[in-house]
Amino acid sequence: MREEMDCKVVFAALEKVCQDNISVLCGPSDLPYSTAVERLVSSMKQIQEHGRALEPVVTSFTAVYHHYDFDAQTPGNGYRTLVKVLEACLLHVIHKARYIASNYSSPFFRVDHNASEMEAYCSALCQLRALLHLAQQLINDNDCGQLYSLQDEDLSRSFVQEYCSMHKACFYGRCLGFQYSPSIRPFLQTVVISMVSYGETFGKQQSGLGTAALSLLTSGKYVMDPELRGAEFERITQNLDLQFWKSFWNLTESGLITGFSRIASKQVQVNFTMTVPPVTLRLPLASDPRLTVTVSPPIAHWGPGPVHMRLISHELREGQDSEELLAFSRTKPPPISTHLPWVQKQPCSPWLLIHFHGGGFVAQTSKSHENYLRSWSKELNVPVLSVDYSLSPEAPFPRALEECFYAYCWALNNCHLLGSTAERVCLAGDSAGGNLCITVSMKAMSTGIRVPDGIMAAYPATLLTTDASPSRLLTLIDPLLPLGVLTKCINAYAGIDYQTVQPAMGSSTLSTLGRDTAMLLSDLTQGASNWIQSFLDPRRTSGGTLSRSSSQRRSETSKTSTQASISNCGAQIYYPQGFEPLRSESLATVNPTSCPVIRNPFVSPLLAPDSMLRGLPPVHIVASALDALLDDSVMFAKKLRAMGQPVSLTVAEDLPHGFLSLSQLSKETEVAAGVCIARIREVFQQENPPHALREQVEET
Repeated sequence: MREEMDCKVVFAALEKVCQDNISVLCGPSDLPYSTAVERLVSSMKQIQEHGRALEPVVTSFTAVYHHYDFDAQTPGNGYRTLVKVLEACLLHVIHKARYIASNYSSPFFRVDHNASEMEAYCSALCQLRALLHLAQQLINDNDCGQLYSLQDEDLSRSFVQEYCSMHKACFYGRCLGFQYSPSIRPFLQTVVISMVSYGETFGKQQSGLGTAALSLLTSGKYVMDPELRGAEFERITQNLDLQFWKSFWNLTESGLITGFSRIASKQVQVNFTMTVPPVTLRLPLASDPRLTVTVSPPIAHWGPGPVHMRLISHELREGQDSEELLAFSRTKPPPISTHLPWVQKQPCSPWLLIHFHGGGFVAQTSKSHENYLRSWSKELNVPVLSVDYSLSPEAPFPRALEECFYAYCWALNNCHLLGSTAERVCLAGDSAGGNLCITVSMKAMSTGIRVPDGIMAAYPATLLTTDASPSRLLTLIDPLLPLGVLTKCINAYAGIDYQTVQPAMGSSTLSTLGRDTAMLLSDLTQGASNWIQSFLDPRRTSGGTLSRSSSQRRSETSKTSTQASISNCGAQIYYPQGFEPLRSESLATVNPTSCPVIRNPFVSPLLAPDSMLRGLPPVHIVASALDALLDDSVMFAKKLRAMGQPVSLTVAEDLPHGFLSLSQLSKETEVAAGVCIARIREVFQQENPPHALREQVEET
């Protein structure tokens, strides 16, 4: 009832402020009634019409969306999020419209700028109106409480096709990040500007870090021209291949960025990378420790190979400076300062945290996630072992899973070298890493060895398909996880259309970035020249047809693009009058995830039969309300609870996918990161962990 009242207040305020602006703008004024004023009036009337049409739709959602929550204490699902995003957009419109009504007569009022602002939000409302219609179809087609159309392939294909043809640029220009916490918006703007600048120079025979330097110097036009920025971001997300995304995301591995991160993060006494050779391991059976089981090294695609890891420990502990462990170090000499007088060796911790990083299975390493791993080690007083598993597309499924499982087994056998007795072992990971935490535990159960004592999975990917869900609709407006990028990552992990290549021994992202640094100065020089040229060349600064108003441009292409969408669509989606979306000037190419591999339970654990999930340790999921993968978390938590498995779900508000890597950016991300730490601590402090209960049963 409270949500319905809040919605009524918002829509009433929208109606009033639009009417006030129309009266002011159409009334007597000393200012000339220019084309820009006509644009403002037209936008206000359209927004007013959108509000009147959307109010009953939102009311219908608020009446039922609680049925899709995990429980009454954890409100969160894709339907709630869509309503929340719409309300955020309306509140921005109300705030902006009130400013216009109050300042229209001011000599400093920028009528063209404000007209462009209102046109952008009018376009955003039009697209959100269409998304809510698609969400209504999902409610009608799915059972109550079911967020995914797992069996409706036609609807999922239609969802993908709609994404391909719908206009998206308005969400990445003036309206960028309106749905997120205000403290996050400047960061998102920086990311999008960096991405479009990097995309413009990507592939021009320059180094990765050099391309970043060049793009820094060519980014000015994207700061000054939001429409150009939005159009370019849409082009990048639709057309650039996976190598671009790998290259851009791996910029976080550069020494410059990680150097700043280390300065701001917690200091630790142990932090070095290791390479564990591929030798067969023997571990005791969980059901009878007198018997052992053999665990082979990773072999998928190119045969046995080593596994790379990073050990982080706030304090130096027994075993961490042993010759046996340091023999695995990838740096000579290992970076442990045992000779310093203030470094005192501590006894082994009873706890061990094993971490699998995110990055869509295709990018990043433990170095990108070092910032929060250092904090975890200090706050929990625990050694952290982070696994640098092989990445797709060069190493598709099941290589990463094999390496992570092997690392888990190796850590159990060699915990004394890691500064732990492993009385409690917790797996933790974010996004793709959260998926690996779950699947490694499933593999431990199927192998018959000890399972971890708990899992902390932050915004995990539990369904690696393009099946439609309300939160997946957010990929239309998400600057960090668009559907085109998500499907590229999924298809790469599934091994679709890619050839596997064995990584060269000794090569790494870091060594590549080291070579890039040598080219930085020359690229800066060339970048400066190109940057100046971009302002001197009117064809580049205007963006061609982008110089026209965005509403004119989209209205001219809407009909033809719509026809192209329908002709390519397997199942046509019909929109009521007024709910039709704006169409993009260029159609995206998104390959739906149809490979049978993606429905393997070890790829998409949400699809696993109950028998493969029964016996999992306590699973603690920390999701984000504004994440396209939110419904993955909600449905997986519901599935485990229905089986009687221990599970908890926490939904952080107003934050994007990947908030762990932004933990120092704002108070909101810091609080959400603190929730992750609290859930890990719960695993370590539980009185009867799963393996201890099994040991008690065996003794009895």
